[in-house]
This record gives sequence, structure tokens and C-alpha cells, in this order.
Amino acid sequence: MNTPIRRLAFILLAVLGLIILDLTYLQVIAGPRYRDDLRNPRVAADRSSTERGPIVTREGIVLAESTPDEDSAQTFTRSYPEGALYAHAVGYTTLLFGSAGLERSYAQDLSSDSDLTISGVIDALLGREQGAEGIRLTFSHPVQETARQALAGQTGAVVAIEPSTGEVLALYSSPSYDPSVLLGESAAGGDGLAVDPLTPLRDRTIDQILAPGSVFKVITAAAALEGGLANPDTLYDDPLELALPGSTAVIRNADRGTCGDGTRVDLATAFRRSCNTVFGQIGIDTGAETIAAVAEAFGFNDEIPFDLPVLASSFPGESLAGDPAATAQSAIGQRDVQATPLQMALVAAVVANDGVLMRPYVVSERFDRDLNILAQSDPLELRRAISPGTAAALSDMMQDVVESGTGRAAQIADAVVGGKTGTAEIPGSDPHAWFVGFAQVEDRTVAVAVVVENGGDAGDEATGGAVAAPIARAVMEAWLRS
Repeated sequence: MNTPIRRLAFILLAVLGLIILDLTYLQVIAGPRYRDDLRNPRVAADRSSTERGPIVTREGIVLAESTPDEDSAQTFTRSYPEGALYAHAVGYTTLLFGSAGLERSYAQDLSSDSDLTISGVIDALLGREQGAEGIRLTFSHPVQETARQALAGQTGAVVAIEPSTGEVLALYSSPSYDPSVLLGESAAGGDGLAVDPLTPLRDRTIDQILAPGSVFKVITAAAALEGGLANPDTLYDDPLELALPGSTAVIRNADRGTCGDGTRVDLATAFRRSCNTVFGQIGIDTGAETIAAVAEAFGFNDEIPFDLPVLASSFPGESLAGDPAATAQSAIGQRDVQATPLQMALVAAVVANDGVLMRPYVVSERFDRDLNILAQSDPLELRRAISPGTAAALSDMMQDVVESGTGRAAQIADAVVGGKTGTAEIPGSDPHAWFVGFAQVEDRTVAVAVVVENGGDAGDEATGGAVAAPIARAVMEAWLRS
């Protein structure tokens, strides 16, 4: 064989070797990943027509189920009986739009082709078709329904948590959508949802960060208390406005007046009246890095471990260090602070749980076709965020807010209720109305966060106390009385 032919043969063999290596990679190494990738049209088509397990609430109310098609017992149609009420958390699995929510996070468990369970092994040995696993959620149907009714179509979000366990009782985002419009081979309504300026596909409870406004003062107060820099009786100057160091900007209170009589005011009173001037000074005195450390203990600046992806809330202590003006503005929940409603509900939950942060979760158990429990979620303590003493002091101050401060609209008869209102200023737009808090009756406790974006129906007249607190009261009462 002459040299040119040998060279050509070598090149052909090399190319053939590369093809074999590439095919081996695609089939053996990357194959499982592509097989499980829900963006793969073939996977989406298969999973949109195969049996999937049910998703139910804690009470057993069906949120998602598969039913056999009339003309073929081997193909199934997915349906969502509660429609828009649980759309964001439950999500969808469709041919054209892929999947989202728990339908995506728990796709392997819900699919009938998931790993074999004991019952699945028996089915296989007996030649029976294997059933898909179902999942039970921690959602309380009365609480979720109350969240929808109380929000009354306004743009915003409601989160409710059992503080001692981390069970999520409600996640409601408005506007919502009906997952059924995404089903089928045409699903014309889905394109409209994707371009809707109100972004109904966005889960505002976990997939959007907003300025928290004065509800962040819970963390600022916690940082001062935890660091031994203050107690509820510590006195502060009570100016008409706080001049910010190195800046021409000032911080004013919401009513443009002083917090008290214009001389001195204690921390508890400043908290109850939500005084920006005092908390701006507390932020300067405490320092950005100290506030950031406490915020991070509550869950800021990190991903919250959860059954669904959660945007990280932010308090950029490192970039604020050395900038007292920016620190003061951030200490009152403005400027550089951003938070999800889930994060702010966890802040209230920590206070209600003696300073301990629990892992939030929404999937309580997995079960097979015969309702045998396959796996359960147990409460998990993530860490102690603040000391019991700091938690007790914050709890007392938050109760004062509801008893005689800006949060009176959250009062519930015969219940211990604490909270903090917030009215986050948004440049060029109406303010966000916030409320975070907790309520307890005997052995039942609930922590909540409510945000109504751009003031909802109240517009520029909105305050957290007038707009968000009544929603929180209704949601908390739904759990306490259920």
C-alpha cells in the first residue's frame, strides 16, 4: 500500500473512531441525561401522554391527576381540578410548553417509569402495569383559598408557614392562570400567557424579589439586639429628618413628622410606629456587615433549600460597608435590599419559633397506587438564626405593632398576633404594601408574609397597615380556625 493510500486509510479510521466515540458518549454517557431532559420533545410527548401520579393537598383534595383516554387505556390526559388556585406551585406538564413547578421538580417520582418501588417490583413480577407515585403536599386548602379571596385579584403574593415544622400552608401568587389552557396539541392560550404584561406565569412567592420596605426593620432590630447594641428600652434621637453622612439626602418618616415628641424615643416605640429616622440611625450604628450577618442567618444572600427553585434574597453588606448613607437607607428596607415573600415569611417564622430557622417544605410524603407511604418529609432545623432572648424581644415588639401600632388591622380575637407593616417606596411607581407576622391560638401557630404590588387597588394611597395587614389577618385566621 503506497503512502497516500495509507494516509487516507489512517484518516478514515480516525474519523470512524471519532464517530464511534461520539456515539458512545451520546448513548452511554449523555443518553440518560437527554432521556430525562424535559426540553427533549420526545420526552415531553411521552410524558404528556403517560400515567402520572396524583398531587393532593394535606386534606386529600386532588390538584393534579391523570385519567385514561376514552379510546386508549394506554394513554392518559393530565388535568388540574383546582385550576388557577395552585397553578404556580403545582405547575404543569405539557407537550408544547414543557413543565414547571412540582410537576417538573418531582417528574421522576410522578412518572410511571420512575425507579421501581416494592409495589413496582411485585407488579413487574406479576406482569402488571406499574403505577406512578403520588405526592401529598403540606398545603391547607382553606388557607390557600382564603389567600386567593383576600388578595382579591390584586397583583401580589401570600405565603403561610407553620413555624415549628417549616410546613408551607399556602403559596399564592396573583395573577394566576389555569394550567388547562397549556394542555393539548394546540394550547393557543399558552402563547398569550407568555407575553401577558402582568406576567401570570411568574410565581411571585419565590421567583420575584422586591424591596421589602419597613418589614426589613425586623432584621435591623434583630441585628442591634443580637449584637448587644440595643434593647427595647434603648433611647435614640428623634429628629424631624435624618441627614445622611456624606450625602445631601435625608430620611424622613412616612408622616413627615417626628417619631415621638422630637427629643428622644425608645427602640420599641420606634418599631411600633415604624420610624424611618430612628431605624436609619440604628443601621448606621450597627453597621452593614453586622446587619448582613444577621440577615444571612435568616436566609438572605443564599439559596433557600426548598422543593422548588427560589430566588435568593439580597442584603449586600460587603458593598454597603463604608457607606453609612446607603446602609441607613438599606436598614429601612429600601435601596439595595430585595426579598421574596417566602424569605420574609421565614423571618416571621423564626421570631415565632424562638429564633430557630426550619427548612421550609411543601411535599410531605410520597405514596404508591395503594396509598402506601413510600417516603415522608420530616421537619429539619437549618440553624439558630437569633438567640431566644432576641426572638422574645422581637415577638413582644411585633405584638405591640398589632395591638397599638401600624398593624392593628391584623388583630384576631382570642389570638396572640404579632407583625410588622411595610410600605416600600418604588421610584416612578406606587409603593408595595407589605405585612409579615405570626399568630397563635393554643397549639396552632402560623407565620405569614403578604405583599400587594404597587398598592393594589389603593394605588399611591396604599400602606402596609391598610392594604396588606387585613389580608394577613384573614389568612392567619383561616389556619387558626380550621
